[in-house]
Order: sequence, then structure tokens, then C-alpha cells
Amino acid sequence: MKRLSEIHGSLYVIATPIGNFADLSARAVQLLKEVEGVYAEDTRTSQALFREIGCNPPVQSLHEHNELERAKQVVSRLQAGESLALISDAGTPLISDPGYRVVAACHDAGISVVPVPGACAVVAALSVSGLPTDHFCFEGFLPARSGPRQKRLDSIAKWPHTLVFYESPHRIEATLADLVLCLGADRPATIARELTKRFETVRRSTLGELAAWVAEDSNQRRGELVLVVQGAKEAPIEGALTLEVPDLLAVLAKELPPKRAAAIVAQLSGHDKRDLYKSLVSSKDAE
Repeated sequence: MKRLSEIHGSLYVIATPIGNFADLSARAVQLLKEVEGVYAEDTRTSQALFREIGCNPPVQSLHEHNELERAKQVVSRLQAGESLALISDAGTPLISDPGYRVVAACHDAGISVVPVPGACAVVAALSVSGLPTDHFCFEGFLPARSGPRQKRLDSIAKWPHTLVFYESPHRIEATLADLVLCLGADRPATIARELTKRFETVRRSTLGELAAWVAEDSNQRRGELVLVVQGAKEAPIEGALTLEVPDLLAVLAKELPPKRAAAIVAQLSGHDKRDLYKSLVSSKDAE
């Protein structure tokens, strides 16, 4: 079989499981068996993964306190022709984890950085949240103290896109209380807990109901948690005039070519311009 890591001097950014070992790709397994070294957030956590797949690569720690030092070391080793892997404790590296300085240093040195996709708690939670996913913002962990946390939530309360947060079990109850206070009890939201693990739980409701549920059931304050919160509805401008789409299309069509009128109305309304154009042509044919 062709060696996946035969291109020497590459850094492989490898996604690892967030719970279920079966989610590790065959490509990731082969690379972890072939690279000359692995940099991991916690070397103790990585050993469980290595035992599961039957390998024992040389591994060194890479965390927020030694990242700058490790970046120089990684670049030096890669420039010498070694192939290395970067992993986190779980999921896709660099997503709310250290590592971007290492990747940036590799790019600056002209070194190949290769993504090896896999599990990611953010994407997994979004996919089962039942909330809009076309536009979302990943906020990572909110501030640990209530004052700064509320200040941050106040600043994003009116954002229209879906919000995604990580939270720890010992802060989830307080964070939900602040979310209710700042975003409103009726805001739709989903809690995704212990994804891909034995006690996986996904619940979609309102922030108020979820806050009460977590407060009443201590089991929901255990494990890894992702919060997905629907964005704010855009409030209508006070005193603004409103026009129905067909009326607006008809008015513009009197002054502009049909395609131009359809394009403008599509931009303002969010409708497909081709559908608007067809509707406009059909109405003209019917006259």
C-alpha cells in the first residue's frame, strides 16, 4: 500500500473522535501509524487513542503555555524532512484548542499543512440542533464569570445568525440562566451533551425550558456540552412602509427591464430572481 505520509516535511492536522473511536477515519489511523512524531494537547489523553488503534508514536505536548516554543521546534523538524501530526484531546484541532500559531508558523516557512477531516463537536451539534445552519457564529467558551459573560451576551443578543457555544458541566446552569436573562426565555435553543458517547443527549426547546430542565436534573450537568441558540429575529423598522413582493415587482417592472427588476426585488426580499423573472414574464403574457 502506498504510504500516506511519503511526502516528507508535511504537518498533518488530524481530527480525532469526540467520543466514539469508530469515528476515526482509516486515513487518520494510517497517518498516525506512519508519522515520525505527534504533537498533542494532552499526551495522557492521546495514549488511549493510540492503544485503541494499535500504535505508539513519539508524542509531545502542545498547549497554550508552550505553543510558541513548540512552533519553532515543529518547523525545524519539518524542515529536516520529518512528517508530523497535530491532534487535540478530541475532535478537530484548533477549534477552541491551541495550535493555530504552529500552523501559521508552518505556512510562513513554506511548509505543507494537510487537513485530515473528522469529528467536530460544533458541526455535529449544529447538524442535529433543528436550528438554522446556513449562517452561524461559533463563540467557543463564554467568560467564566457572570458579569463579563452577560456583557458578551448583551453584545451579541441581536445577531440574526445561529450562535454556538461550548460550556463546561460546572458552569452550564449559570450560563443558561444568563442566556435567559440576556436573550430571552422564549429563544429556541438546543443542548447537545456527550455527543457520540454512551449518555449522548440532544434536546431542543426554548432557553427557559432548557434552563429549568438542567437545574432540575443533575445528570444534565455532566460531560461535554454544546449549546446551539437561534439568532434574533430582525425587528421591523418603526414607521417603515411595507410592500408585498408582487406589488414591488410590478412597480419596478414599469421602469426597468424585467431581468433588472427581478434582480432588485430578489436582493431586497430574498426570493430567487429566476422565480421572480418567470412570474413577471408570465403576468405580462397574461395581460
